[in-house]
Amino acid sequence: MDQVNLSDLSDSPLFKGLAAKEIEFLGSVFSARQVAEGKTVFIENMPGEALYLIKRGTVRISQMLAEGDEQILVVLGAGDIFGELAVIDGGNRATSARIAEEALLYGLTRKDFDKLAAANPRLGMQLIMNIIKIFTARMRDAKSNYHAMLKTILARKDK
Repeated sequence: MDQVNLSDLSDSPLFKGLAAKEIEFLGSVFSARQVAEGKTVFIENMPGEALYLIKRGTVRISQMLAEGDEQILVVLGAGDIFGELAVIDGGNRATSARIAEEALLYGLTRKDFDKLAAANPRLGMQLIMNIIKIFTARMRDAKSNYHAMLKTILARKDK
């Protein structure tokens, strides 16, 4: 696997509290993936296998409301991560991720994360803490998004 250069993403919330050498080391466990606009990274309910860090481009995170009716929850850009729960529990995806603008993604599989955490528990714990902080912040933001989604659903039913 080629070394990924993460140095210009060192201000990503995923790397908070990590030294430059640790971030450099993480470049050896991430893999790069170029994805064209309009392509799907993953869909809701498929097994989670990796988290993704956006190097460039934009990604739409959405959730199905009903058959053929999809709600965009957030649009993410450079430095943001998504699919983060895959490295924690490997459960099914709760959302779908589609490329809004051609993107370069850096992926970290659960398998590679587990190896990393076994070899360097402190680094693994810091990454988990950062993932939890990112996730909880999103959950707090989701409360207002949830209310907006309910209003959208109710407005559609009134038509």
